[in-house]
Amino acid sequence: MKRIQKILILGSGALKIGEAGEFDYSGTQAIKALKEEGKNVILVNPNIATIQTSEGLADEIYFLPVTAEFVSRVIEKERPDGILLSFGGQTALNCGIELFKLGILNKFHVDILGTPIEAVIDTEDRELFTRRLSSIGLKTAKGNIAHSLEEGLTIARKLGYPVMLRTGYALGGTGSGVANDSNILSTLLVNAFATSQQVIIEECLYGWKEIEYEVVRDSADNCITVCNMENFDPVGIHTGESIVIAPSQTLTDEEYFRLRQIAIDCIRELKIVGECNIQYAVNPKNGEYRIIEVNARLSRSSALASKATGYPLAYIAAKLALGRTLPELKNSVTKTTSAFFEPSLDYVVVKIPRWDLDKYTNVDLHIGSEMKSVGEVMSIARTFKEALQKAVRMLNQEYQGIVDEREMGKSSGELRRRLKEPDVKRLFVIAAALARGITVDEIYSLTGIDPWFLYSLARIVKTYNKLRTCRSLTYEVLSDAKRQGFSDRQIAHVKKIREIDVRQKRMKEGIIPVVKHIDTMAGEFPAQTNYLFMTYGGYVSDYVPDSKEDKVIVLGGGPYSIGTSVEFDWCAVNTSITLKKYGKRTVMINCNPETVSTDYDASDYLYFEELTLERVLDIYDIERSPFIVSVGGQIPNNLAPLLDAQGIPLLGSDAKTITKAEDRRTFSKLLDTLHIAQPQWSEAHSVSQSIQEAKIIGYPILIRPSFVLSGKAMLVIETAVQLTQYLEDLGENAGQYSLVMSKFLQGATECDLDGVAKAGKMLVSALSEHVEKGGVHSGDATLVLPPYSLTSELQTTITEQAARIVKTLGVNGPFNIQFLIFEGKPYVIECNLRASRSFPFVSKTVNYNFIALATEVVLKKSVSAVDVPKLNHVAVKVPQFSFRRLRGADPVLRVEMSSTGEVAAFGKDIYEAYLKALFATGTHYPDRRSVFLSLGGTGGKESFLTTARLLEKMGYILFATSGTHDFLQNGGLDSIRVGKLYEGVHPNYVDLLKDKKIGFSVVLPERFTDAQTSVVEKGLSDGYQMRRMSIDLGIPIFTNAESARLFVESMHRYSVATMEILSWREYNQ
Repeated sequence: MKRIQKILILGSGALKIGEAGEFDYSGTQAIKALKEEGKNVILVNPNIATIQTSEGLADEIYFLPVTAEFVSRVIEKERPDGILLSFGGQTALNCGIELFKLGILNKFHVDILGTPIEAVIDTEDRELFTRRLSSIGLKTAKGNIAHSLEEGLTIARKLGYPVMLRTGYALGGTGSGVANDSNILSTLLVNAFATSQQVIIEECLYGWKEIEYEVVRDSADNCITVCNMENFDPVGIHTGESIVIAPSQTLTDEEYFRLRQIAIDCIRELKIVGECNIQYAVNPKNGEYRIIEVNARLSRSSALASKATGYPLAYIAAKLALGRTLPELKNSVTKTTSAFFEPSLDYVVVKIPRWDLDKYTNVDLHIGSEMKSVGEVMSIARTFKEALQKAVRMLNQEYQGIVDEREMGKSSGELRRRLKEPDVKRLFVIAAALARGITVDEIYSLTGIDPWFLYSLARIVKTYNKLRTCRSLTYEVLSDAKRQGFSDRQIAHVKKIREIDVRQKRMKEGIIPVVKHIDTMAGEFPAQTNYLFMTYGGYVSDYVPDSKEDKVIVLGGGPYSIGTSVEFDWCAVNTSITLKKYGKRTVMINCNPETVSTDYDASDYLYFEELTLERVLDIYDIERSPFIVSVGGQIPNNLAPLLDAQGIPLLGSDAKTITKAEDRRTFSKLLDTLHIAQPQWSEAHSVSQSIQEAKIIGYPILIRPSFVLSGKAMLVIETAVQLTQYLEDLGENAGQYSLVMSKFLQGATECDLDGVAKAGKMLVSALSEHVEKGGVHSGDATLVLPPYSLTSELQTTITEQAARIVKTLGVNGPFNIQFLIFEGKPYVIECNLRASRSFPFVSKTVNYNFIALATEVVLKKSVSAVDVPKLNHVAVKVPQFSFRRLRGADPVLRVEMSSTGEVAAFGKDIYEAYLKALFATGTHYPDRRSVFLSLGGTGGKESFLTTARLLEKMGYILFATSGTHDFLQNGGLDSIRVGKLYEGVHPNYVDLLKDKKIGFSVVLPERFTDAQTSVVEKGLSDGYQMRRMSIDLGIPIFTNAESARLFVESMHRYSVATMEILSWREYNQ
């Protein structure tokens, strides 16, 4: 038998809708498991923000696209003995299937470890999947594969409407949808065929229960189910969009065991080795079932199941892929039981997705079979009601529970309509409907949600009403409310008293939460576990802290969202690692099941809990240890002044220093004192003052409300007319809240300086330059390190100014300062005394761990300034967008962040690094040498002329709308004129897309504010419609001039074949 020593693992790339941080967790566990077995591990993953791409895990790391063309070159170079495909989501699986079909794995004698490739293909190919399961009498949804629009419509007619459209080899339900008639189905089919190799039309099971089982099997055919889960929503709402409960609450014993046996029969038939997820639709009327799908890989549900049960699925799956068996493996969480042991739960777990759809323009707010959520939280308690209310708060969206008074103000008619047409506020709409007196039976008929769940929500609403009407908070009322998950803040709001008053009253009454273990065995056997949660559903704590232990508490980042992602988990985990190095016992608080920080071995103690003031104070009362709040992003950072006010010790920059940097007025005065430039700004408190201040500052202005209205926290306003319209849209809020306005420096270059300081002395720093000009949020910008256009003198000036700011503030720990360069002069626009989104990027690029140093600083260790050596390579970080999932969203980059993740790559120069990184986001070389240009505004046209000449030189055919065509002609360039959509002239952009004549598109908006409104005199704007159609049909599109120019210049210089394949270690030699 061939000896397997060198193993290649494929990662999932950037976080995106449908494929997020759960694969950092699974990949990291897999690498640890392989290293324990003495294996040499090679990793391909361009996500520079992850733990798995950190030093000390894989032996070699390649920051390259997870595509067959790049991975095949890594295989040729590294010559691995085996490859693991199941730890990098759909991205890794699809890449592995392509490598197999191309013969690359066979050519280089690479064994696929774990599940056989035939089983993988059978689960991904819907036709093979149905045939295989039917052969052993298992039921799948009735339907067939469509190869054309006409065939799809024919299949639907035979099945009868409504029908479900699905795509094969897809993640997160991409391209799927329910069609009630042929018109809707036709649209779905056109979009699906544009991006998928397989389209399936099936019977619609909308309204059936959706149930999942996580199953594990080894090569000796030992098989167990680890966890079963139930969706709150019925089939028709993607499981990633639904609330999920573990264990299932509404199945009968017969249904539970029947589905369990079917899951085991299925995995045995497919001969899966490792872990898999099986999803069912179950008819609530008669228990009839259909198998919806089987994922022969680690999935989002696997991460949830692993964290819910304490069973380390990814770790075990990696061991099984090497041929180990379940009986011989120990459960590394409990340390007492075999891995051949089905977990038992004496608590309830609730997962709730987090949506950030209000960050986008024109996006459809309804939820359905396509996933749109960007993150999730997981709550643990003794009852569904308590767990649900805790989970709502964990979302960090200002909700204190399921009762939202804004929704309760809506009419019964509107509530009934929204119950029937689910949107992202679904849970709060249901609670409002119950409060309005709409019955459980009617809500069930409108939503298909099981009455058991609805009665639980009704009980919470009843308690809310009792709180509202009771004269005083008696022990009985208060303790009942706490057991049902009501927060102190929520109770205080209802009773119109202070939150601290509620806390003090319940402490006096002895109403305090207890700490319970997650031990996988429901307390049946003794277990060694550090995995904790808090609940009011008990009287005695399982855990009593050792007062002799020297502990530090780290606050994690909470749910992934637009603006807070895996980079903060990297920071939190590296902080924990460094604390351990210095002999500290680490306590982690976080509520995100997708993270490494919530893994069983990331810290000495893990509280899977809310990051709210109430819960953090509860934990402090138990642990009596200092906090680090500067590594988890804005959520823990916002808690700093609140914790400080309670006398809680914080390590690093103190709360007063943090406030000095974050308070606009205080920080502005500091900059003035230091004679450091900042854009002119003002704060207005009325409509008239806003108009007057804007006139003084001069247009364009960047406006930031002191509140968030539909997520549009920042806008660029270019004229007085636009400002007047904006203020009218705000209505009464315009006078109720202040508006901060600053001069928008159009065309300015933006850069980030990340660093670490001790007692105000800057110890290390790194300056990254943005490719896109100011006006694009830093999280959506392409970052380049080292800077590519800033002079050495300017870089020195920026670094010196940063050092003066840090010294004046007296910073202790991490910081980030953002600068604009306008007409050769730096302007400071923001300072954050916490780790930033770019900390992993700069740390790995310069090969020095900024977070490790920051942790040493907050521990008051003796540290010296670090001289970062000059780099011999260039690193480029590129944002990952998920616009394809967000129907209707305009992909124009704005001052409001919209990316869901990031990737990075290294190269000899900016062009090579950029092209690698861009391809890692799913963009590809144009499949035909033709480009469509619609260059809005004079500035957009002039900025692109040189690039258009280069495209012509490269042999590209130029298609252009009338204004762009005339401009190119005046510049001496030939182009084919294309009619604008509203003109009715053909050929237009739609014709070009249908005829597949476009390789890629550049559609630039006329103005910054074009991205903020789509209704103009000619109707829905041409630019918006062209941008949206490109996204829907999978055509690469650029909406920013700088990134489009860089793409063309990079293509001119490099092909895949000419790009070097070097590991991270090789770049750092």
